[in-house]
Amino acid sequence: MSTAHQPTLRRLEQFGIRPRRALGQNFLIDSNILGVIGRAAELSPDDVVLEIGGGVGVLSEYLAARVAHVHVVEIDPSLEPALRDALAPFAASSTLHLADAMELDLRALVPAPTKVVANLPYGIAAGAILRTIEELDAARLWIAMVQREVGERFAATPANRAEYGVPSVLAQLTCDVRVVRKIPRTVFYPVPRVDSVLIALTRRGPASPAKLRAFVRGAFAHRRKTLASSLALAGGLDPDRVRGALVAIGRPANLRAESLEPGELRSLWQALS
Repeated sequence: MSTAHQPTLRRLEQFGIRPRRALGQNFLIDSNILGVIGRAAELSPDDVVLEIGGGVGVLSEYLAARVAHVHVVEIDPSLEPALRDALAPFAASSTLHLADAMELDLRALVPAPTKVVANLPYGIAAGAILRTIEELDAARLWIAMVQREVGERFAATPANRAEYGVPSVLAQLTCDVRVVRKIPRTVFYPVPRVDSVLIALTRRGPASPAKLRAFVRGAFAHRRKTLASSLALAGGLDPDRVRGALVAIGRPANLRAESLEPGELRSLWQALS
């Protein structure tokens, strides 16, 4: 592929950038995917978008040209010149944050993001999605490129026990989740060793309280044990009380956590609170 016509390859060459696998850097080199992302995100001139993992700015400049404001978060300072170059035409409608997205004060972002659109670094994808659900009250839609296993985990139901777990429940307690489409490895440079998917999360309610999130983590902490045993080990709850609460919501007393829908786990938590 010619670097003259591909923005990512051109910037990698221009700024002497070498992708760092330690940071999960796989840069998007197929510009057609930008349109796929944009359509899924239903971008409008009123949107304020948070992009985590700006890379060399190809998605950043695409977003900045179409929305009211884009916040770009990038942890790697060596990418700053390329990102500044990409965002230069959009100085009034973009903010570059050279920071760790898992430590940045998301509630302090002004203007407040209404959407999250990102090619997420593999190492933080699940954590970044869950954190933004919890902390960005104004955000209503997430469109994220993630490792296939991560995407399938977020969208999983109790029918997919191998994938269904804490990320599935915490996301689905607040959002409708779906896998939009598979993304071929060849759209990235360097080509990753894993497959990717584009996922969409649409908010339908407020984030779960911290105590409910802790309850869910405790429920899945010991997956080979029953829910009552797992909660007893992780959170000190009386297993007989948990079994009684399960029966009270119409479920067998000795179920495992992965047998319960997110709403059932919330009902159980409410019964035990």
